[in-house]
Amino acid sequence: MAEKGEKHWSAIGIDLGTTYSCVGVWQPEQNRVEIIINDLGNRTTPSWVAFNQHERLIGEAAKNQASANASNTIFDAKRLIGKKFNDTTVQNDMKLWPFKVIATPDSYDDKKPLIEVSYKGEEKQFSPEEISSMILFKMKEIAEAYIGSAVKHAVVTVPAYFNNAQRQATKDAATIAGLDVLRIINEPTAAAIAYGLDKKVQSGDCLSKIVLVFDLGGGTFDVSLVSIGKDAFEVKAVSGDTHLGGRDFDNRLVDHFAAEFQRKHNKDVTGNPKAMSRLRVACEKAKKLLSSTVETVVDIDCLCDGIDFCSTISRARFEKMNKDLFSDCILAVQKCLSDAKMEISDVHDVVLVGGSTRIPKVQKLLQVFFQGKELCKSINPDEAIAYGAAFHAAILAGKSLSLSSVIVDVTPLSLGVGLHCGDFRIIVPRNTTLPTKNVVGGFTTTYDNQPSVDITIYEGEETIAKKNNLLGRFRLYSLPRAPKRVPKIDVCFDIDDDGILTVSAQLHGSRNKEQITITDHSGRLSRNEIDKMMSDAKKYKDEEQERKKTAKAKNRLEDYVLETKERLRRYEMKIGRKEKRKLGDVIEQTIQWLDWNHLFLDATKIVDKLKEVESICEPIFENMHQPNAADPEDGNNSSDIEILVLD
Repeated sequence: MAEKGEKHWSAIGIDLGTTYSCVGVWQPEQNRVEIIINDLGNRTTPSWVAFNQHERLIGEAAKNQASANASNTIFDAKRLIGKKFNDTTVQNDMKLWPFKVIATPDSYDDKKPLIEVSYKGEEKQFSPEEISSMILFKMKEIAEAYIGSAVKHAVVTVPAYFNNAQRQATKDAATIAGLDVLRIINEPTAAAIAYGLDKKVQSGDCLSKIVLVFDLGGGTFDVSLVSIGKDAFEVKAVSGDTHLGGRDFDNRLVDHFAAEFQRKHNKDVTGNPKAMSRLRVACEKAKKLLSSTVETVVDIDCLCDGIDFCSTISRARFEKMNKDLFSDCILAVQKCLSDAKMEISDVHDVVLVGGSTRIPKVQKLLQVFFQGKELCKSINPDEAIAYGAAFHAAILAGKSLSLSSVIVDVTPLSLGVGLHCGDFRIIVPRNTTLPTKNVVGGFTTTYDNQPSVDITIYEGEETIAKKNNLLGRFRLYSLPRAPKRVPKIDVCFDIDDDGILTVSAQLHGSRNKEQITITDHSGRLSRNEIDKMMSDAKKYKDEEQERKKTAKAKNRLEDYVLETKERLRRYEMKIGRKEKRKLGDVIEQTIQWLDWNHLFLDATKIVDKLKEVESICEPIFENMHQPNAADPEDGNNSSDIEILVLD
């Protein structure tokens, strides 16, 4: 909870997206959430981070220089967070990214992905959590600039289908960014809050209704059935895919045009990071345009080896190449309804969230599935998640609000343990209401006098344990010497409001107990790693502040030089030839000094240079205005001007 006496807006809501991120804050004066604009006046910020020889860039600045610095520009970090290096989706994505992904030097099963870049002339490795923390820090900075004071607390959203490892990793990223996470909530749930608030504002009340939140973003896809009552949001079921979104539609376009370029010019652009980066940007733009037009042109100058590329793409062609992905979205909707044991007629509203829901074919398929029902487009699909998160953050911060809400969420996947025979025993079925605590007995040993047992934790829906996602394992020691199947062991699964899992095992009837909060094997960082990354984050922050201070000082010096040049032009006739030459030399030397030393400058050196230049220039201009100063127009300064004598 927020500290006593802190202002209401010290708790913010952050939508940490795959492609774009957004931040909001509760405004009690207006009784609403304010989505905060960034330093460029935009309400969403690209989830991109870039490194070069001089600085680190985040947001628009990183995305805008991507084509010139492709291998050091990072995006899609959310698709890596909480995953292992040998994950199939990671291996497939690595073929599409221009940046390099390597593995940590752990044992094979536990290898984690690291992103390798060149920064200030050195090879640096960053974990996905670290990259995500940089984006979160940017959102924190945006909020602090708007609020005018430090921000400590936040509600951060994640896809409903994020597993335990991905949720833990997101929490770690927030910690590195200097944020205390009040709650991790699911993105569709946050959107449902925004929808509920919107309906309350419009009608003054919110009768109980079932809402299906269809959240198709840049990198992830979620479907949630939410029951919205008076100040309560109860999730009935969730479904989705953490690896399906607008980026996948872009990739289909990129593959299509790369193949077309090779057919036409016999050139393979897939091995050219700069060309692929420019093609990817053009494809993303084309995808967006196809939501409002039936055909568009992809036109790129000098795409590869000086060859221009121009091609057209129709909406029908785009829909055909992504037909299977669109169908997967509808299958997830069917699954969600089935899990909740509901019919199409039970759903009052279908709420669209995420930029990819603007695709006409997606909307058409949804409308057909819901038998012609009008889709709800009353909330902004790009901002709804941050809106709901900010509202919930204000409530969790303990502030007095005219509105309140209770969120009841569910587990996206079944959780359980692996048995000796290889089967998967479910302890917590999927779509179980959170928080929850399930204790299951009947576990035992497999041979006589067995001294310990391994508890292996999985999540998933397969009946064979190894086909599911391994979360972690631990061992219960000091079992009494006894024949096999005699010791009785109880296993407890405890999941908190954030969906974080703690598993314990206890010998029945004794105090012999071991437990684990899923950390190391879930891909979570250790405390030492987090501390180091927090230290690095502070170092990067200090470097950026010093860079900004240097840039500000440099601008002051350049402004002074330009101003001096203008003053010299304006008062040219009032300044003596010697002083004129002196001022001209100072201006020229200062410009050269800036050009020659721009890589090695710091704020102190620039300030000293400014003082030095001022000490030379200002006395000349001051002397020019003295009453006894020689004036070119009074005819007394014969050394500097010629006098025309009339007969």
